[in-house]
Amino acid sequence: MATVQTPNPAAGDAAAGPAFSPLYQQIKALITRSLQVGEWKPGEAIASEMELAARFRVSQGTVRKAIDELSAENLLVRRQGKGTYVATHSEQQVQYRFLRLVPDEGGKVRVAERRFLDCRRTRAGAEVARALELKTGDPVIQARRLLLFGGRPVVLDDLWLPGGLFKGLTAERLSEHRGALYAFFESDFGVQMIRAEEKLRAVAASAADAPLLGVVQGAPLLSCERRTLTYGDKPVELRRGLYETSAHAYRNELN
Repeated sequence: MATVQTPNPAAGDAAAGPAFSPLYQQIKALITRSLQVGEWKPGEAIASEMELAARFRVSQGTVRKAIDELSAENLLVRRQGKGTYVATHSEQQVQYRFLRLVPDEGGKVRVAERRFLDCRRTRAGAEVARALELKTGDPVIQARRLLLFGGRPVVLDDLWLPGGLFKGLTAERLSEHRGALYAFFESDFGVQMIRAEEKLRAVAASAADAPLLGVVQGAPLLSCERRTLTYGDKPVELRRGLYETSAHAYRNELN
């Protein structure tokens, strides 16, 4: 079968897949590019497999394999009898995909109560700028929040967001939003959190952080530093979380 040449102008010249990659990977790259440029918005149905096969001049099986991978990566969601939709963090199965804490008694993570302690515009220091691929001194939004499960504080998060992408974000807007935080970023600012990189280490609770988590100074905590990326592996959030794990565990599945 010939290599793919898309007639879709929205995709642009850069959308062409690698010349020597499997054909379905080329289709996956083209569909991802269409998601990136906003051809289909979060929550909207994408074109059918038949339409995509005609567009890219490949078999439906090739398109299906590409969509299968995008679904496994939580970029798309299949709905039986309805079609394939762009994943949104408002979807129940997607909301907590970056929150890996599970209670010791088993089951899925419960809906957390959120308390925002601070939100302000500031300038990026060298470390934050490097993580977000900004220049030192560029505007960023810095926020701090607690996540509580059953009224008990479990996570203390510090977040940094590029100021240019989140203009108008305030503590009031954060506190008023009742859904998932990433769904809020998606709906109100058009920023989609696609994947994340994390670094974990054990730390001791500081004198300042211990009272917020209801532990004594020096108590063991799990530190999780996360860099969240959107399409094109562009960093859009730096998050440093402290997890109180006496009744929770960090759970991951390795394939």
